[in-house]
Amino acid sequence: MRSRNLTVAIMLLAGAVATLPALAQEGTKPDLAKITAAWLASPHADRTAEAFRHWDGEAERAVPGECATCHTSRGIIDYLGADLRAVNVVDAPQPLGSTVDCVTCHNPGSMALQSVVFPSGARLDGLGHEAICSTCHQGRASGADVDKAVAGREDDAVAGDLGFINIHYRAAAATQAGSLAAGGYQYPGKTYAGRFDHVKNEPSTCLTCHNQHSLKPAAIETCAECHKGTTQYSAIRITRLDSDGDGDTTEGIAAEVATLHERLGEAIRTYGMQVAGSPIAYDAHAYPYFFADTNGDGIAGKDEAIFPNRYQNWTPRLLKAAYNYQFVAKDGAAHVHNPLYAIQLLHDSLESLGEKTSVDMTGLARP
Repeated sequence: MRSRNLTVAIMLLAGAVATLPALAQEGTKPDLAKITAAWLASPHADRTAEAFRHWDGEAERAVPGECATCHTSRGIIDYLGADLRAVNVVDAPQPLGSTVDCVTCHNPGSMALQSVVFPSGARLDGLGHEAICSTCHQGRASGADVDKAVAGREDDAVAGDLGFINIHYRAAAATQAGSLAAGGYQYPGKTYAGRFDHVKNEPSTCLTCHNQHSLKPAAIETCAECHKGTTQYSAIRITRLDSDGDGDTTEGIAAEVATLHERLGEAIRTYGMQVAGSPIAYDAHAYPYFFADTNGDGIAGKDEAIFPNRYQNWTPRLLKAAYNYQFVAKDGAAHVHNPLYAIQLLHDSLESLGEKTSVDMTGLARP
């Protein structure tokens, strides 16, 4: 099977290269075998992944149009109008069994793409080749969706018709763009970090750190050129602020984000019991992620993490905080993509819940 996949991949890439000579840089001929091997080892090529098999058991036996843009190879071609049909819409469901292959990125529409519209409605221009990355890794919701859902409601009044709003998975582009994309819920009156260009005066892009075929991040040795002595990404620190208030200003920024995220989870559970009137528990792998904690142990057990037991005692204040909790949870590298934005969202969510519950903000520093 791997041999067959390799052959097909090489044929696809060869076709792409033949029609897009710009792939070769500075006159160097691409090494198709090396590129294909890198792609085959990447998550984009994993045919067994849930991202590509989710629809297998459904009656339609196809990937719906609204999902096909990012979960099939031809969906993005349809979405960008490279098939000479309508732009920014997938006209029909796409066949099962696809991945994100060579043609997904190496087609005229993807290669020419420069601008991306995020779920918030914000448009980012001049993105270059990372525009195609941002098309899919932007999430499917924004803080604006939360505002729309809670409009006209009292902050702490339970509303039976409110449901959890999910950012979706791997929304790294929304994290990196920060307030420019407004992917997180941004509390009124607060200022939020914009695009995270972690090298001063040098714009960072997806391809600055990730290999475009294997998707692997840059070798830690590259980071260590500036972050002296570091041996792992999570140990890198970019601020002297003690954001999580634990007194340790030497730990990696990832630890600061993780501590604040954990504390927000605790605050959400406390608010659920004390204000919303129903214990709440979280499961990162079961939709819709927040469930009624029927036994009050703080954990969504297997019998609890099911859709019929979804949490239904939402208040506007709780929904905003839970949305930000999920926003950070679903970008496993928020501490790399935009740590300042992630910390601001977590800090402000804690502060908001603290208006109604006992959240200790002592020592917490907001960037």
